[in-house]
Amino acid sequence: MEEELITTVDLARYLKVNRETVLRKVRSGELPAVRVGRGYRFSRRQVDRWIVERNAGRKVEILVIDDEPMIGELLRSGLEVCGYSITTTASSREGIALISEKRYDLVFLDLVMPEIDGSEVFRRIREIDGGTRVAIITAYSNSELMTKAMEYGPFLVIKKPFSVTELIEAVRCFTRNGAVRD
Repeated sequence: MEEELITTVDLARYLKVNRETVLRKVRSGELPAVRVGRGYRFSRRQVDRWIVERNAGRKVEILVIDDEPMIGELLRSGLEVCGYSITTTASSREGIALISEKRYDLVFLDLVMPEIDGSEVFRRIREIDGGTRVAIITAYSNSELMTKAMEYGPFLVIKKPFSVTELIEAVRCFTRNGAVRD
């Protein structure tokens, strides 16, 4: 049985990037494609293989900034078994310092923190490295802090309480969509 090919628009939706990004990667020879008329088609199987090869040998680096040490340990124990590299801190100041020193593929950030609130930490993350992906974990998703955080760009919200399965799915989604950065 012949594999069905997907369109550029379908692939962009699958990778959660814009169509122009897909086309740029095809034109550079980075992304496998089949030329059909004036457009391109893609084998989902080949694209999945491309994602795996692109990320092979490099662990996804995740930083957890949450003033509750148990949350950091829950994320560490749940995500390290999947092969992710996890750094945790209960200090927003230390989290900012860590981001200044090293690139992280994903940051799990608590919104309500005692030293510097999560929205301000998010703003500083954007200043340091605008490409860092952020997942805000909070029990206060309808708060003024959340509204303030929304000013600093797109992010994922994970409501407390959460399951480890939700966290693993969030990381896999970021990884599948090119979160592992060169």
